[in-house]
Amino acid sequence: MRNAAWYAQFAKSTAHFCGRPRVFVLAVAVIAVWIITGPMFGFSDTWQLVINTGTTIITFLMVFLIQNTQNRDTEAIQVKLDELIRATKGAHNALLDLEELEEESLDAFRTKYQALASAARAELSRGLKDTGTPEP
Repeated sequence: MRNAAWYAQFAKSTAHFCGRPRVFVLAVAVIAVWIITGPMFGFSDTWQLVINTGTTIITFLMVFLIQNTQNRDTEAIQVKLDELIRATKGAHNALLDLEELEEESLDAFRTKYQALASAARAELSRGLKDTGTPEP
């Protein structure tokens, strides 16, 4: 298995596993044990360092795993939306890769669609329908 495929599967499995209620309960239990052992260790610097180091390492690694999962999910959603645009009669194929545009180009599209939405709301307030394809 390729390294990227292995990592993707590992990230997906880990993110799925860590999102379960049992894992959250386990994390709370670890913190509870740490708090309970505080008096035994005199709330020492080492006692504090154990939880700080452990949580920092876990958080650091989870950021990468969750980001990988989020990136994959976002890309899948984009492909699905692109297919809906492509397959819809009258849809603008120029919208297929908006996520790849520079900010200025994206703002221009956003402004155009905000104007369309505003016009549709005005039509609704006058008792008209807001469905259909607006005139260019």
